[in-house]
Amino acid sequence: MAMTVPFEMAYEFEVNALAADVFDVLSDVPASASFFPKLQKLVDLGGNCYRWELDKVGPAQMTMQTVYACHYVVDQKKCSVVWTPIAGEGNAQMSGSWAITDKRNFTHLVLTSRCELLLPLPALIKSIVAPIVVAENERLVKQYIANLSQRFGGKH
Repeated sequence: MAMTVPFEMAYEFEVNALAADVFDVLSDVPASASFFPKLQKLVDLGGNCYRWELDKVGPAQMTMQTVYACHYVVDQKKCSVVWTPIAGEGNAQMSGSWAITDKRNFTHLVLTSRCELLLPLPALIKSIVAPIVVAENERLVKQYIANLSQRFGGKH
């Protein structure tokens, strides 16, 4: 038995860095991924496709690991990075985007993310597990944003 936990996240924040510098980091998937907490391994699949393998979580008898792969499209003119899921890779389907806007004295960032995580657990416990999964993912993304903010000289 398995259950699917869908969730979406959206964050807006500003950093004290030039938009071009922010774009350079966020459009380079390995560079951007280096700021993501609990990333065990990032695998280059070629063709601007990467598999993310996060650290295992949970007690020893019931550990779970999130693994997903995405294809990344970088648009320098729009100052955006968009990722779409690659089917058949891992236990999650992840999509999302970065929108980067130059505001002269700072850079405005919008991060959106949508995920469907397949967990090898009975659907009966979904009401218990789903909020924990969502909270943990939100915690990781907030730490990622904090790490990026620190890299770019703090929030504006």
